Amino acid sequence: MQQAPERTAVIVDDDADVRNLLAAILQQAGFTCIITSNGPDGIEAIREHHPILTTLDVSMPGIDGFEVVRRIRSFSTTYVIMVSARDEEIDTLMGLDAGADDYLTKPFRPRELRARIEAVLRRFHQYEKPSEVSYSSSASGVATRAPVALATGGSPGPGLDETSDGWLDHNGLRIHPEMWQCELDGRPIDLTRSEFELLLALVEGRRRVISKKELALRLRGGPTGEYALDADRRAVEVHLANLRRKLSDPVNSPRFIETVRGVGYRLTHSLRT
Repeated sequence: MQQAPERTAVIVDDDADVRNLLAAILQQAGFTCIITSNGPDGIEAIREHHPILTTLDVSMPGIDGFEVVRRIRSFSTTYVIMVSARDEEIDTLMGLDAGADDYLTKPFRPRELRARIEAVLRRFHQYEKPSEVSYSSSASGVATRAPVALATGGSPGPGLDETSDGWLDHNGLRIHPEMWQCELDGRPIDLTRSEFELLLALVEGRRRVISKKELALRLRGGPTGEYALDADRRAVEVHLANLRRKLSDPVNSPRFIETVRGVGYRLTHSLRT
């Protein structure tokens, strides 16, 4: 039997007090912490240790957090929580647009960070059996952690093909829930965990309209009855905008994702002839 993988987190922050607080909270949650004080060291730690979770400060000397997360996204799908004293909405949007999954402002309450960590772990356990986790690389070299089991809700509906090897196909877009891979017209598309999860939710939903609240709660890993904040809904909007850009899927003539105004999103019609 394979050993369960070590639950690792990387902390990137130039403030020693904040680093110690983050390490204490993460260690209580069962993480082994790799602590770094600047962007370049953080990038190398992520490359070496393949963490489940990374906390990242924004305002650091040299390379700021926005640039760090952009570089991280060239090779890693680690779940990135940006932790910053910059609390303007534009800063949050810039962080998410750069590739972060979540944004937490300083000073923060430890309870709030623990809640976000628990959401990450719920998602992690939803997709992976710890005794069977494996790492793989996409064709572009991005390291991905391959989830083992994910229910796809039964047989595919109209406009959605499921191949014998587990791929879900729609209009030239292919997504594999278990291998955590996505292809568009035969070429790999590198998605963050949040982008992949949103796309998978829409593909599995077929033509059902999925609200921003439902998508936000899926990203948080919480039950459907929970309350979704306005910030959670805005995060969904930013992640979907990034996803559409990667898929070259314009809002006014979508090939994959339709916006249903005032309601949410759904998969487009099939383009079969």
